[in-house]
Amino acid sequence: MSIVITGNPGVGKHTITEEIAEKLELSILDINSIAKDAGLFEKNKDTYNVDTSKLEKILEQKISEKKIIVGHLAPYVLGKNKVKIVIVLRRDPYDLISVYKERRYTDEKSKENLGSEVLGIIAHDTISKFQEKAFQINTSGKSIREVVEKVMTLISSNEGNEEVDWLDLITKKNDLKKFFND
Repeated sequence: MSIVITGNPGVGKHTITEEIAEKLELSILDINSIAKDAGLFEKNKDTYNVDTSKLEKILEQKISEKKIIVGHLAPYVLGKNKVKIVIVLRRDPYDLISVYKERRYTDEKSKENLGSEVLGIIAHDTISKFQEKAFQINTSGKSIREVVEKVMTLISSNEGNEEVDWLDLITKKNDLKKFFND
């Protein structure tokens, strides 16, 4: 059974996964690396599409022992039966704006990812698929150590789940246009 870390780009998936893998002495299975190595990324303007059916079949063969799996595509390519727990990392979309600028994302790619975080698409899809195995952690304003401690608590006791609602925050600030196209 594997531990899965997912969430939108820029929330800290890889950083947290590396720390958890070291603590638990687990190997890391990076979904994006596997897709890239298998040639499953197809460029579409400034984004990439992935054949999730093919990726799911490849991952089924690779998940044969206890591992930590990381990637934003997790809810779309992993089966429920090989997963012990899925943790969705979330981050304040206002913080993500600067992360995406640093990464030199185009406006279109930034808005797509910001909109996904505001609406909680990956969180929703993960919770819908994995149900009681799925948990959220808000990484905003927390150190790596603090997030790692929260993840470790969830792994060991299933306690520490956080409800995250960025849409309410954005709406109260009247900032929908900042995150979504007209």
